[in-house]
Amino acid sequence: MAEPDVLVATGIVKRFNAFVAVADVDFRLGRDEAVGIVGPNGAGKTTLLNVLAGTYAPSAGTVHFNGTDVTGLDAASRNRLGIARTHQVPRPFANMTVFENVFVAASMGGELAGARAYDAAIESLRLCGMLELGNRRAETLGLLDRKGLELARALATDPKVLLLDEIGAGLTDAEAGELVAIIRGLRERGIAIVWIEHVLHVLLQIVERLVCMDAGAIIAEGAPDDVLANPAVIDAYLGSGVT
Repeated sequence: MAEPDVLVATGIVKRFNAFVAVADVDFRLGRDEAVGIVGPNGAGKTTLLNVLAGTYAPSAGTVHFNGTDVTGLDAASRNRLGIARTHQVPRPFANMTVFENVFVAASMGGELAGARAYDAAIESLRLCGMLELGNRRAETLGLLDRKGLELARALATDPKVLLLDEIGAGLTDAEAGELVAIIRGLRERGIAIVWIEHVLHVLLQIVERLVCMDAGAIIAEGAPDDVLANPAVIDAYLGSGVT
């Protein structure tokens, strides 16, 4: 018997006054699955991610994690349960070192103390290739390393689900390759991933299933090749130009 999905969103609607950013969306994520979300700017991708993370409360609909209704829980509470996310624009504590940033995540998000938080921070930095930068102040990092720090902070909370918001944006091909190698390593640890990304050639190296959104709704989902060949997707997304 197949295991139940780790994350299930049903009938999600998110309104901002009269504007409907997400319109009656159903979304599921299997355990140990990687799902990519694509679509044009303004399609509702990040809004949906924010609802899954708990940053936004849905106007309608429910979110279940590991079979438990978490719709009423905020982002911090969901993080403690095992849902972590990165942001499109990295948000480190600029005046702290790289290690301190990750240690805080392990302590607060992962609710670890003392040596356990220290060990979790070190392991997260190692997995993200950031150990040598542990004593650097976060404000001195380049773009790739800031994104690596975002991943390390999320990983330090011991997530079962990792939500990635355009983490490949702005990277060179070589840098994107390094990022893919890190994320592939996280996948091998059994972390389920939802990844919003415009850089398709990066995304397609990781995800097994693709979801395309337009105007707040899902217009196609399934195997990546099938979704990318869908005429509605070509019209809404690929026709607008992608990298």
